[in-house]
Amino acid sequence: MQFETYPFEKLSVLLEESRPNSDYDPIVLTIGEPQFDTPAFITKTLCESAHLLKKYPKTSGEPQLRRAMRYFVKHRFHIELDDSQIIPTFGTRELLFNFPQFLLADIEEPMMAYTNPFYQIYEGAAIASGAKVLHLHLTKANGFLPQINEPELAGCDLVILNFPNNPTASVMDLETMKEWVKLALKYNFVLLNDECYSEIYTHSPPPSLLQASIEADNPTFRNILVINSVSKRSSAPGLRSGFIAGDDRILREYMRYRTYVGCASPLPLQMAAAAAWEDNEHVIGFREKYRENFEIAREILGIDIPDATFYIWLEVDDELTFTKNLYEQYNLKVLPGSFLGREGIGQGFVRIALVESAEKTVEACRRIKAYLENQS
Repeated sequence: MQFETYPFEKLSVLLEESRPNSDYDPIVLTIGEPQFDTPAFITKTLCESAHLLKKYPKTSGEPQLRRAMRYFVKHRFHIELDDSQIIPTFGTRELLFNFPQFLLADIEEPMMAYTNPFYQIYEGAAIASGAKVLHLHLTKANGFLPQINEPELAGCDLVILNFPNNPTASVMDLETMKEWVKLALKYNFVLLNDECYSEIYTHSPPPSLLQASIEADNPTFRNILVINSVSKRSSAPGLRSGFIAGDDRILREYMRYRTYVGCASPLPLQMAAAAAWEDNEHVIGFREKYRENFEIAREILGIDIPDATFYIWLEVDDELTFTKNLYEQYNLKVLPGSFLGREGIGQGFVRIALVESAEKTVEACRRIKAYLENQS
């Protein structure tokens, strides 16, 4: 298998001969990793559960964790899931890589579609599955929402959406999601929405594909799946706690597959994750921090505040030149959009992850502004 180099490796190559301006302290805004401390009640639960390391974890997850995840779905999206409709996973990266391989294994010449630009694990899964790929382009012209082309979608076996979107920060409304649900039923493809940024929003809570499925008269979620994670909402990427939920016909067989994968989460992590999923107050605090960062960026850079995520998808003349010069002149790292897309998508944009403190965000935005003013 020939996998594409990961975006952060490409960034290292781009900057390997560059020297940053030592007059500035380094600031890195390339990776979507929250830089705020994980809440104390989560780490306390982790420590108190350390004695459980003597036990093997179940692949299916402990009942306490499953209940906490179902509670989250009920509290946030007002949906009562049956236990058969949700599976805890070791984060979502492993899930996004192995689920397509499971789903497409017995299909001759499978076809997989996903939004472009994208989280690169989608592409890796397509390569590992031997699937043909249909890119659903997200551009400024289409408002960073995929356009529906029924003849193309009719040949798909798996379609992955990602809303709220990384890296463009776009949000898909409920009515549009309903259209996608109806297409999944009409053409019998599995539709999965990566909802890992659903809790990082600035005003209205973004909808879930599960809600759209119910609204589209598909209450059993046939062909419909979502994934989510505590990484962003709880500033706890190290917990590696995610889930996949929806169509229990698919999940029943996927659960059997997962027993062979061997990626069960250690019990102390499961207990800490359960505490995180059950609590909603701490998430409000993180949302406020990211909203404050966006307000800082609006004031200094004049950007529009996006509806969700913690990303700025900043339009620039040449994303590679911008990235190199910003690093060399102001010791600030961002990620070129072309490293996140294919077929020319992402060119002319950089992704800026506003995951630092307000103080660092002010400093970063001032440096970006100074660079932009010097170029004009």
